[in-house]
Amino acid sequence: MGPGQAEPEVRADAVGRRVSCGGERATVRYVGPVPTTPGLWIGVEWDHPERGKHDGSHGGVRFFTCRHPGGGSFLRPEKVSFGEDYLTVVQQVYRTDSEETQRDADAIDVQWTRVKERSLTDRPSVLLSRSEVNGPGDDGDVRRTTPNVLHLNLCGTLLSCWDDVAAISRQLDQLTKLDLSSTRLTLPSDLSAHLQAFCSLKVLVLNNCDLTWPQILELAPLWPRLENLSVEGNAIRELHRPDGVLQSLRDLSLVGNPLAQDSVISLAALPRLENLNLSQTGLSEFPVDDAAPGGQSASFPALTSLSLEDNVISEWRVVDELAKLSGLVILRCHRNRLVTSDGNSKTVRQLIIAKLGRLAFLDGVEISPKERRGAEIDYIKMFGEEWLKAGGGGQPSSQFTCQHPRYLSLINRYGAPEEGELRKSSAWKNQLLKITFTFPDDANRKSIDKKLPASMQVQKVKGLLHRLLKVPVADLRLSYTTPKKVGVEYEINNDLRPLQFYSIADGDQMLARWS
Repeated sequence: MGPGQAEPEVRADAVGRRVSCGGERATVRYVGPVPTTPGLWIGVEWDHPERGKHDGSHGGVRFFTCRHPGGGSFLRPEKVSFGEDYLTVVQQVYRTDSEETQRDADAIDVQWTRVKERSLTDRPSVLLSRSEVNGPGDDGDVRRTTPNVLHLNLCGTLLSCWDDVAAISRQLDQLTKLDLSSTRLTLPSDLSAHLQAFCSLKVLVLNNCDLTWPQILELAPLWPRLENLSVEGNAIRELHRPDGVLQSLRDLSLVGNPLAQDSVISLAALPRLENLNLSQTGLSEFPVDDAAPGGQSASFPALTSLSLEDNVISEWRVVDELAKLSGLVILRCHRNRLVTSDGNSKTVRQLIIAKLGRLAFLDGVEISPKERRGAEIDYIKMFGEEWLKAGGGGQPSSQFTCQHPRYLSLINRYGAPEEGELRKSSAWKNQLLKITFTFPDDANRKSIDKKLPASMQVQKVKGLLHRLLKVPVADLRLSYTTPKKVGVEYEINNDLRPLQFYSIADGDQMLARWS
């Protein structure tokens, strides 16, 4: 319990407030007795469910409800901190010792107090991350203490509602950047009362706040000038059109949200959106349905940069969909499942460059004119045989032009491939991958190194392991790890796919388990 904080256990508004205990954050769900035990208890729902012991029930009686079965605990009031107001925490965080020799203690105290107050008044940034700020304090305290703040970090504090955040922001006329990550804030009791509270705000970070997209849209009228919004690691699944809100948004990051495949297009009408980060969202599609293959879409009119890293994109038609975005010049798509017939990651890069004619940067590397020319000529050779079979110099089939929208324009630029080049392109050798097999459930079994074709199907890999281990194929379960992403294990769940489908690379480790 903080100094001067009297009997938080009897506060009438304790339920719903944020508290800390042992460095962890939680929300109060119950205050009162718990039968068969003496005294008062506080029932909390932890931000990290593994910290809890039950679901809000005790002795067959339910006192509160948790979203996770083991996310709740009962705590004694003296174990819980309800935090302090903004002014108190700012003074604690920015308190420093005077370096002057203390000849006259009273004089130096007065002098240092004035220096400290002046320093806070001039400070453009106030960083209170993981502090125990619980509210604005007395009216006017924030404005008197830190009136010139441009950047305020309240990440992981004990603020519990947007009303309190608005009460702080309203006193900071120049506030342009606000970080509220890892907080759990209830929606405002009256949204219209706070429409002037965030008038200067341009950058807002709401990562890991357990928000849904409808909640964000409900709050969006509070941020009329917002340009950069980060809502990573929330509970966002279904996106909806931001009609009438977020119209000044330039940067949006949705990293780590389990997005529904067909809802991304809901963002397409944002008129100023330039940078969109959809990494780690489970996407396998990016449909742009308002234009035919090879055409230009009206969707995402200002989009220049798109990140699709660490998703499950495996179909090349997704890249053709991206080609419809007229302004896209920067793309990140590392660690997806795009493969080519030779199993070579360099060929994957070439093919993306050839399909996206306006792209300037791919996966953080600038595309030089020489690299683009080489990629486009190789693309012509790579699919020249298909082009001939589809009609060649006459009118290629609609199926071919749908799969290769840029092919005819590239032939017009570089000329059709010669017969000798077609034979050369079809004679590529299959890449061999050095794979180390390990057996996590059998500590006594040594690892095995094998060189396997990238085109080898998973079922044939299991057949190989059956011969080596004498384990039935039906009992084998495979996954893999890569040194490129330490600590992550990828499941291999389709026996009919080749190794290259899973982006398994030379030097990766395959883990074999069995029942």
